[in-house]
Amino acid sequence: MKHLTRFGLILSLFSAPFSSYGKFQNNEVPHVDGEMIVKLKFNTNQSQAFKRFQRIGVTYDRVLKLTYGTLYVVKFNATEKSIQSVQGSLLEDPSVEYAEPNFIYNLIKPVEPKTIKGMLSPLEEETPAYTPNDPKFDDLWGLNNTGNNGRGINGVRGADINALKAWEIEKGSKGITIAVIDTGIDYNHKDLKDQIWVNEAEANGERGVDDDENGYVDDIHGYDFANNDGDPLDGNSHGTHCAGTIGAIHNNALGVAGVMADVTLVPIKFLTDSGSGTTENAIRSIDYATKLNVDIMSNSWGGGGYSEALKEAIANASKEGIVFTAAAGNSGSNNDQRPHYPSNYKVPGVISVAASTADDSLASFSCYGRKTVHIAAPGKNILSTVKGNSYKSLSGTSMATPHVSGAIGLLLSQEGRIPHDVLKERLMGTSVPLPVLRGKVISGSGRLDAFNLLTNTRPERNEPKPSDWETIKVEKFESEHPYGNNAKMERSFNFPGAKFIRVKVKKFELEKNYDFLIVSGKGRTVEKISENGENYSSQYVEGDTIKVQFRSDRSINKWGFVIEEIEVVKKK
Repeated sequence: MKHLTRFGLILSLFSAPFSSYGKFQNNEVPHVDGEMIVKLKFNTNQSQAFKRFQRIGVTYDRVLKLTYGTLYVVKFNATEKSIQSVQGSLLEDPSVEYAEPNFIYNLIKPVEPKTIKGMLSPLEEETPAYTPNDPKFDDLWGLNNTGNNGRGINGVRGADINALKAWEIEKGSKGITIAVIDTGIDYNHKDLKDQIWVNEAEANGERGVDDDENGYVDDIHGYDFANNDGDPLDGNSHGTHCAGTIGAIHNNALGVAGVMADVTLVPIKFLTDSGSGTTENAIRSIDYATKLNVDIMSNSWGGGGYSEALKEAIANASKEGIVFTAAAGNSGSNNDQRPHYPSNYKVPGVISVAASTADDSLASFSCYGRKTVHIAAPGKNILSTVKGNSYKSLSGTSMATPHVSGAIGLLLSQEGRIPHDVLKERLMGTSVPLPVLRGKVISGSGRLDAFNLLTNTRPERNEPKPSDWETIKVEKFESEHPYGNNAKMERSFNFPGAKFIRVKVKKFELEKNYDFLIVSGKGRTVEKISENGENYSSQYVEGDTIKVQFRSDRSINKWGFVIEEIEVVKKK
């Protein structure tokens, strides 16, 4: 196996390794040593381009023939040349559209489950018309939160995706196909085996032969791009866990139940059993699923850097009408400021998912972003299937994402494919608004509700509309440039008659994670602003007054900040 730079599970995210089509900047972002992925411009003479590449010590290694074009993997001596210098030379070649590292992506490492303590809400219990009789169903708080779901999970009754009411309308369909792009699936698991896709031509054909002539030999249930064979059996359990949340069989007296009682799951393995995979194999996996014309791709992995090649593959799937759900990440950071891929790609079909808890809060490990994360879903202490006919509780945005994949699967079972902009708006608009998610997900969104999604029921939201904001000039509030050690400043801004208010920071350069602008209202902190930015609108507070405090520590003084405007929504 090729040497992988900084091989292992990603515990942190990396920001700005590229400037759009630009050069790779951060050698610490995991990538395959001595390899780059290259796209040539249209009508390029390939052989002449490769001859020029050889002059700079770059050689052709293999080709990726995709449904929408061709990419090339090239090699160079990583002990003699830096990846930045090779990329720079390739980008200067007139035939090259882009050249980028073959990044390493990882399953988003599950977080160790912990007991959740909380109080029961006073909601009245209803007797649903349909409840699966699977013996572990009562442990699945994400589907039906009773406030006391066992395994030490005491949350808030009703803080779930409202699955029981959703199932009175729609339970799913074998006609909906969901690709689980991950570590594979244990397709022999008794709670999953009847939901697994079967390629009949290969299943009934000759072994070692590409019977359906799709370019993949013996892909009976899917494909393993990590090992280049037709057996996507999961040796890790991560993909199997995700699959169980989407579509574990109902009423089979075995274990758990999935969001969908009926679905067709396609195991696509590009992450090895140790949980790591390359950009190249992620692209091949997405293209394979696109060829199959799946309805949804469920993706609980991430890391690496910005990849135009990966984005292009996802955009091609989106163009074909395929939804791409993606875990937002487990580093607890702001994806608006520190992008996480693939969930941060601005592609119509991409839906980024944060993790909520049994007490209806945002999980402490969950990434968030009021411009980049679309919705939250149950992701802490989630019981599901794992390899070997077993079950395990895991936590992470990896566990939240299949809840969203399954709920969208229910909607597509009911209504067929929906334009992605319409689907996203409906998904967010029908979610349950939670105060704790304000500023953490895209405005107007909240926690997933499958019943609301199916019925297009839209909870009332005490939130401002983007078009309602007005900008007001205020007396300048700024630090020294640069600011000093242990600086402390604060100011309150008041606008009589405002229903909502926020500050607009014209510019800020603060020591990351140590120096902050702390924004609060009515005694509650709503945001801590750090790092760098310009023309940044803070999270809003209700009422006509907002307070901003500046605090620095005793080391590393940056430029500082300046505020000259506030933004308000006036009472009507």
